[in-house]
Amino acid sequence: MSSENLPQTPEQQGRKPRVAVVFGGRSSEHAISVVTAGAVLRSIDRSKYEVLPIGITTDGRWALTADEPARMAIADRRLPSVEELADSEDGAVVLSVDPANREVVYTEPGAVPKALGEVDVVFPMLHGPYGEDGTLQGLLELSGIPYVGSGVLASAVGQDKEYMKRVFTSFGLPVGPYVTVRPREWEADRDAARGRILDFAGEHGWPLFIKPARAGSSIGITKVDDASGLDAAIREAQRHDPKIIVEALLRGREIECGVLEFEDGPRASMPAEIPPVSSHDFYDFEAKYIDSASGIVPAPLTPEQTAEVQRLAVEAFDAASCEGLVRADFFLTEDGTFVINEINTMPGFTPISMYPRMWQESGIEYPELVDRLIQAALRRSTGLR
Repeated sequence: MSSENLPQTPEQQGRKPRVAVVFGGRSSEHAISVVTAGAVLRSIDRSKYEVLPIGITTDGRWALTADEPARMAIADRRLPSVEELADSEDGAVVLSVDPANREVVYTEPGAVPKALGEVDVVFPMLHGPYGEDGTLQGLLELSGIPYVGSGVLASAVGQDKEYMKRVFTSFGLPVGPYVTVRPREWEADRDAARGRILDFAGEHGWPLFIKPARAGSSIGITKVDDASGLDAAIREAQRHDPKIIVEALLRGREIECGVLEFEDGPRASMPAEIPPVSSHDFYDFEAKYIDSASGIVPAPLTPEQTAEVQRLAVEAFDAASCEGLVRADFFLTEDGTFVINEINTMPGFTPISMYPRMWQESGIEYPELVDRLIQAALRRSTGLR
């Protein structure tokens, strides 16, 4: 594409950059995405950016929504949804796939399409499949619109716990024991698949954690203490993803570390520790978001341990070819070794979420963090880079 066909910058057009905050989505993490987007909308500097909120409903419709962050919070344990925020029950927002045209159009049945203006950058506050996994990133690459966070490959790797672990292993990062059961294996011979899990338990011991391979926010995870609970745990995981991953218990402390892309490369935040939650068997969805279980920031580590987990977090960021931001989750085992559990390429971003809290402890307040992510996205081009 010749340079004369490239979209003009906002500065060339004499206006502020327009940020489309996209949230909701088709995954089981829909509500947390709405909550996260509300916090971001509340913090974007309106003197510096124009903002266009776009919600994706649970059935995949892109809806124009009101810019009302107060309606996007968890209230009385009730989770918000895009359906409640949408301006219309059937109106739809459409992105052009022509890189020379970043115009966003709003359509309603029987009405003339309405141009909403050009979008300069997308802040995709989507968690889980159909958003965080590279699918939305691919659409934005086709559209030629810069976006916050990792590209197609890193987003896909970060969403699939099996391939994430394979990538980390290939780069020499320490990974805990696991076994994967793919849907075709389960459907072809459930006894054989179940036997593989039992053999894994025989080698590594109980309990096991049965997880959807491509979900987040601790949704669909079951801690299984013996073989009697295995089938129910598999069914629960498969409600969210037909592919499951089984992980052995790693005894130790849960440590998290944020990574943020600066002009000179990625840097790690002060780490945090997730203490045991007395009212929950493990750090599950309700502990994270409903009961607001709180982490310890900064984590009570030695200077040497802090430096080591920061080094490993940046190595994980680079190993998966990440961009923008990552939250890396580790176990500090009883023998003093850090083992990486997973990365999250679009971590929870509510004010109580660990990623912004870790950066606040590192000297970057929430509004500045949002601004840095938008500026990093505006500096990057789409396409191969």
